[in-house]
Parts: sequence; structure tokens; C-alpha cells
Amino acid sequence: MLDMSPHPFENLPNRPGVGYKPQHFSDILKDARPVEWLEIHAENYMGDGGRPIAQLKHLAERFPISVHGVGLSIGGESPLDPDHLARLKHLVGWLNPASFSEHLAWSTHESAFLNDLLPLPYTLETVARVSQHIDQVQETLGRQMLLENPSSYLAFAESEMTETEFLREVSNRTGCGLLLDVNNVFISATNQQTDPCSYIDDFPLENVGEIHLGGHDEDHDDMGAPLLIDSHGREVVDPVWALLDYTLAKSGPRPTLIEWDTDVPDWPVLAAEARRAADHLEQISA
Repeated sequence: MLDMSPHPFENLPNRPGVGYKPQHFSDILKDARPVEWLEIHAENYMGDGGRPIAQLKHLAERFPISVHGVGLSIGGESPLDPDHLARLKHLVGWLNPASFSEHLAWSTHESAFLNDLLPLPYTLETVARVSQHIDQVQETLGRQMLLENPSSYLAFAESEMTETEFLREVSNRTGCGLLLDVNNVFISATNQQTDPCSYIDDFPLENVGEIHLGGHDEDHDDMGAPLLIDSHGREVVDPVWALLDYTLAKSGPRPTLIEWDTDVPDWPVLAAEARRAADHLEQISA
């Protein structure tokens, strides 16, 4: 029987991490530098056994693990799926990760699951619903969760507050932490023609427990304006690295993750992105 005892890491280090992919298992065990922690998607590890769980257990003995959920539909109008929440509780219970996070988005409607993370209007009604869902998650898991800012392609006319105001209010009501995806900030600002630095200025950085970086694809809308797509399928671009520097100068070092989920490269390419993140963190710490 697989030993399900929790690993000893209680916190993520203020160093680079990467999203774990099984094809990198041997490379990580051989030499993970400069990576010091790993993130997994919860939905990939909700089974009871097999090679994925065995490999995860082995990694968890060596690295702090962050669990990132993509299927709770925190922003959905329907109640949280009790079966999904039970499977998540089981995973978090035996793994005892250093961090758990989810998206500010919705992905379910009635009994249907939508293969996307969709935005929501920023209203007091939505604050109440999202806060209720977060309270339920935190009470079920017995731990604080982090809530991630979304990548947006449009704004809702009915919104009553800015995204940063919304996130601050939800965090204040629930005690949840925040996951700041700097690439998402850059995407949303470009698509909505706003200033990404102003967004960072307004963000409650004191509540940030983790930072994400990733690649995006470039396109144009029907009017010829730039349209960025959050693809996680390429290197982080220079303007996003610059926005990271702007953020870290205000927040100080934070655990910083490289996300690469599509067209996943060989380990040396991913490690090089993590090494660049390490350089940016070291400049702030110096």
C-alpha cells in the first residue's frame, strides 16, 4: 500500500518553482536547479494510486508542493460540487501541500463543465457568492487558500468595482490569500487598454502568497487592436519580466512560478526560464 504520510514542507520558499509535468520526472530528480518547489494541478491527482501518485509522493519528499485547482468554479452561480470538493480534500489531506490555490473564475453551469475559465462581473452580489464559496473551501480543507486574478478579454458593464477592489474585499471577508499572476495582469491590461503598473499599484500585495508567470500568444481583434491569449505555451516575454520587477520592488520576494502547460518543452528550456526568475528574485533581495 502506498504510504500517504504528509511531507514536511510547510511553506513555499521565495524562490522559483515550475509546474510539474511527468515527462520531466527523471530530469528533476537528477538536477532540478534552480527550481526549489513544484506545482501540480489538483484535478490530475485525485485518484488513489498508480504511477502519478507514486511519482508525486516521491517528489513531495524532496520539494515543497503547491496544489493549483482549475475545476472548483469558485465564481459560479451554482453551489460547489460536493464530490469534487471531497476528492480535493482527500488529495490535500494526504499530501499536505505547502500551498493551495484556485482561480477567480467559473467553469460550470448546472451539470455541465465548460473547458475554460470564464470571467465574472465585479459586484457586491458576486463578492458575497465568491466569499461564501471560499469559506466553504477553506473550512473543508482546514487551510487558507489563495485566489488568482484572471486573464480578461473584456469588461462587464454591470461591474460596480475594479478587479483589485473586488479581490481586496473578498480577501478581507474570507481571510484568503491571493495569487498574483503577472502575465494575467499584462494580458488584461493590453486587451482592455489599461496600465498594468497602475493595476499593481492598486493590488493588495500584502496578501500575495505566490506569483505566477507564463507565456501568451498574440493576435488581433476585429478592429485590428492587439489581443493577447493566455496560452501558457511559450517563454515569458520581456514586458512581463519588467512588470515582475515592478511588482517585486513593491512586494519584496515571493514564491514565483513558471507556468508552461501547452507545447511543453524539454527540461533545459523550462529550467532556463526558472533561472531567469531566480535572477530577478536575487536582484530584489540584493
